[in-house]
Amino acid sequence: MNTDAAAVTGRIEHTVLGPETTPDDVIVVLDAAIEYGLRACIPPCYLELADGYAPTVPLSTVVGFPHGQHTTATKVAEAEDAWEEGADELDMVINVGRLKAGEDDAVTDEIDEVVAAVPIPVKVIVETPLLSDEGEKRRAAECALEADADYLKTATGFSDGGATVPDVELLAEYMPVKASGGVGSWAEMEAMLDAGAERIGASSGDAIAREYLDQHETATREDVSGWDD
Repeated sequence: MNTDAAAVTGRIEHTVLGPETTPDDVIVVLDAAIEYGLRACIPPCYLELADGYAPTVPLSTVVGFPHGQHTTATKVAEAEDAWEEGADELDMVINVGRLKAGEDDAVTDEIDEVVAAVPIPVKVIVETPLLSDEGEKRRAAECALEADADYLKTATGFSDGGATVPDVELLAEYMPVKASGGVGSWAEMEAMLDAGAERIGASSGDAIAREYLDQHETATREDVSGWDD
């Protein structure tokens, strides 16, 4: 296997999270994940299906999605349920309103409770399009860092705007970053990786993988296909 090619496609979380997502939509994403060596990010209601259909594909799901205004107890329960249903990682939305109100301790405590509830990595979605200045973004990152989260994630994709190079550079000062929201091509993914992102979340993950392979003559589909047991 071409390790470099697999390392690239293995950093893509092929995502389907829209309100009209069907079981068949999830299967399509999983088939692409198997074909191109991608990760998958799917709604929590389909975790059992996905874990049974593609047990070797690393699965992420969401907590407090998409607005982050669930109670802490609800987010904790969602996290525990998702882990029990087969999630390998969680993407949790912070309470942006509390952050904007200056309630950083409450934001930190909530992240901490979710992190403590499960033995799997937690990515904290700080929703950068809704944070008006660098100070808010840094405070969000500091809350996640203090709570022992594993990743920062730029956005849900449900607000206007998404990942930007400056935001990824800023967040990468604190911990690994998943750049999500508006990343739709290999060129855009490469820019995010150059800015310090470790992962990419994209609904067009399969298209990005194909574009990458097309532009790298030494990498073939066989180099990235499948996940080991």
